Amino acid sequence: MSQRRYFGTDGVRGLVGQYPITPEFVMKLGYAAGKVLAGKGTKKVLIGKDTRISGYMLESALEAGFSAAGIDIGLLGPMPTPGIAYLTKTFRAEAGIVISASHNPFYDNGIKFFSANGEKLPDDVELAIEAELDREMSCVESASLGKAYRIEDAAGRYIEFCKSNFPSALSLKDLKIVVDCANGATYHIAPNVFRELGAEVIELASKPNGTNINDGCGATSTDMISKAVVEHGADLGIALDGDGDRLMMVDHTGYVIDGDEAVFVIATHDLAIGAMRGGVVGTLMSNMGLELALADLGIPFARSKVGDRYVMELLQQNDWQLGAENSGHIINLKHTSTGDGIIAALNVLTAVCDSGKSLYELRQGMTMLPQVLVNVRFSGDSDPLTSDNVATAVHQVNEKLTGRGRVLLRKSGTEPLIRVMVEGPEKDEVTQYANEIADAVKLACQ
Repeated sequence: MSQRRYFGTDGVRGLVGQYPITPEFVMKLGYAAGKVLAGKGTKKVLIGKDTRISGYMLESALEAGFSAAGIDIGLLGPMPTPGIAYLTKTFRAEAGIVISASHNPFYDNGIKFFSANGEKLPDDVELAIEAELDREMSCVESASLGKAYRIEDAAGRYIEFCKSNFPSALSLKDLKIVVDCANGATYHIAPNVFRELGAEVIELASKPNGTNINDGCGATSTDMISKAVVEHGADLGIALDGDGDRLMMVDHTGYVIDGDEAVFVIATHDLAIGAMRGGVVGTLMSNMGLELALADLGIPFARSKVGDRYVMELLQQNDWQLGAENSGHIINLKHTSTGDGIIAALNVLTAVCDSGKSLYELRQGMTMLPQVLVNVRFSGDSDPLTSDNVATAVHQVNEKLTGRGRVLLRKSGTEPLIRVMVEGPEKDEVTQYANEIADAVKLACQ
């Protein structure tokens, strides 16, 4: 990723109106991507977006850029990120473009790309687009301009795809489910998926207005759904983020189940029905409780760097199917080519309906270890992670936690912060250890 100037681990992202999220740059990005893709077969891309007000502006800019490069554009309208990945494959498009900043506030936005097979763009294609951005923008002849058209049945196609990933022998007819759409791209899709499979659905945050996406709702803000599940006497809750690729769930007690616990439920069920292939990929931030619980079941576990791109890479290297981040990105390659909050929820619901157990009961097989995270700000002029004193402090804590916990130090990818995470069986103990290491980091920063 260090070779890139514009693409991060999840596309191009930033504050709307500030470079690079400006109409001028996004139009040129569309043109550059179009030029790179113009030599391929269909010369067609799909563009979808979440519900941010800036999506209209950026969609028009991308459309103009692709048209100038001679690429046809299918407009999907508001559509979850994984839905765009799916439709890119079914329409045999060269790429799918997502206008979204995922779980960020409405004033941020971003552009990310899927390849023809519904996966993140290969590195060489991203680098080729960046190289094209350095060249002057032009325009193909008028007769060769790309045409834009709206795909009217995009939502219905994706709803049917989601439903097809729930076993036909099962039904949600006995379940009352609260669904929080984060006022985002799933607002017109997720409630219909679960309702059409038989559930009684109570909708939350399903009325987007352009500025209320992720605002006190969804997978990154679960207080509202947790209370709603208890108040309505619901069996469980499903909280998605603004672009629909993250999932948090809530059991009937109001307890919030993150990506680690959700993937444990899925893996346990797959093992029980003989459908488990290989192991589970987590990240450096995955709770050690997941690793220990999977080990008890004889399921291998491997950690990738933080980011769904890296989870996917390790899945492909190991030829495994199931991976997750604790933030709620869950990838199940049996069903999808990318993280999909609705599909992941259906995977968990399959375990609930097939086993006859509640979500509360299914999560009991895993015990989450307390995790304490301390952020230490540094100037950037020095590297505290190379300090001997920091290394000594980490070594001492690791020795005390041998077999019971772990320590993780890493630099934030977005801020000048060192993140100190300590995990172990006792909250007070790991809090003390995290503060001891943080103090050593602070001294190294002076």
